[in-house]
Formats: sequence, C-alpha cells, structure tokens
Amino acid sequence: MTATDQTLAPSARATSRSKGVETVAFTRLELNRILNVYGQFVAAGDWRDYAIDHHRDAAIFSIFRRTSEAPLYRIEKRPALARKQGAWVVVTMTGAILKRGHDLAQVLRVFDRQRLRLAD
Repeated sequence: MTATDQTLAPSARATSRSKGVETVAFTRLELNRILNVYGQFVAAGDWRDYAIDHHRDAAIFSIFRRTSEAPLYRIEKRPALARKQGAWVVVTMTGAILKRGHDLAQVLRVFDRQRLRLAD
C-alpha cells in the first residue's frame, strides 16, 4: 500500500454522529504536513488564520490572511478524483487551480516558490 493509498483509505472518513453521514476527513499525517507549511507562513507574518471543513465529498483546509477576508488558498482532499486527476488540489481565492495531484507533499510544493520569495 503506497502513501497515497493510505491517505485515501476508508479510515480517513469520519461519520457524523448526528446524521450518520460519512464525511471526508484529513488523517493526522496529512494535517501535520499542511500545518507545517501553514506554520512557516504564519511565522513570516503572511497568514493569520485557518479553517477546516469536512463535507461528504471533500475535506478543505482554508488559509486566511485576515479572519474577516475570504480564504487566500484552499487545500482540498477529494477522494472521488483520486484515480483521475488526483485527490489533492490547491485553489486560489479566485478559484484558479494552482496545483493538482495524487500526492499531498507534491501538491504542497506549490508554496515553496512563495517561501523562497519571502526569504529574499
């Protein structure tokens, strides 16, 4: 079983107790990877808040510059697209797709360019 297969295993789904509906959720490893990138930008003063949403078809990590604004980026996990375009996608505030893929680490590399720009 590859790392990608593990992240999309049925155990990654949470069940809502009130409705009995399965929702997509992040695993602890996935959340740690996302929060690692998030923490670097928080330390640089670029990002200030985040939100995590679990829906029937997707888990979404939204990144905000300020709490009152729309999210700058959304990191989405959509298991239904795992065999097609890849379960992971990074979307901008305008809805443009920055990166899509099967591996979370590869998709999160889209933020490496911005980190390098911050270091200059």
